[in-house]
Amino acid sequence: MATDRKPSVRSARAGFWRQLPFFIWLVAVWMMLWGQFTVLALVTGIAVAIFVTVVFRLPPVELSGRLNPGWLIVFVLQFLVALVRGSLIVAWQVLDPRRQPGVAIIAVPLATDDDLIMAHVGVTASLIPGSLVLETDRDRRVIYLHVLGVRSDAEVEHHRRAVQLWELRLVRAVGSRAQLAAVRAAQERHVEHAGRRGEGGAA
Repeated sequence: MATDRKPSVRSARAGFWRQLPFFIWLVAVWMMLWGQFTVLALVTGIAVAIFVTVVFRLPPVELSGRLNPGWLIVFVLQFLVALVRGSLIVAWQVLDPRRQPGVAIIAVPLATDDDLIMAHVGVTASLIPGSLVLETDRDRRVIYLHVLGVRSDAEVEHHRRAVQLWELRLVRAVGSRAQLAAVRAAQERHVEHAGRRGEGGAA
């Protein structure tokens, strides 16, 4: 009996540590959704995360097992900067009497084949003012966004690349090495494609 109990305790501990980053992310998303970083928001976020992960008995989320604290801090800081910047841009677009901000629905293909990364990219893009996820195509790994302040093809591409850059930042923080290699390869292809288009336009 004691022998059988030890492996179960070890597996429970291993499962706890595997799910801990996801649990912390749920609490962080709760606080960001409410826009409050207070003790009350933290306590209610923990309660909601426990309710979601325990009461609903969702299947365990298999994380990559790789966590880079340095890149995670960089991601959080970049997200906070993007949050403030997006709020200021949207406020200016609303208050500017000279023109109405253009809108567009943009398809953003992702490089990683991972549901959790896709969900995190979608949540990050939606939390930044000016963009909202309308739909996700899991099979094709495409996120469809409604974006405010788009008036040209160049601006469409700029917003698409911005979301793909968030994917790279997330994968650097919590993704596997294989996912990181896939995202970097996709980024290199985008740069090469943009360079060929630039050369074609110059010609």
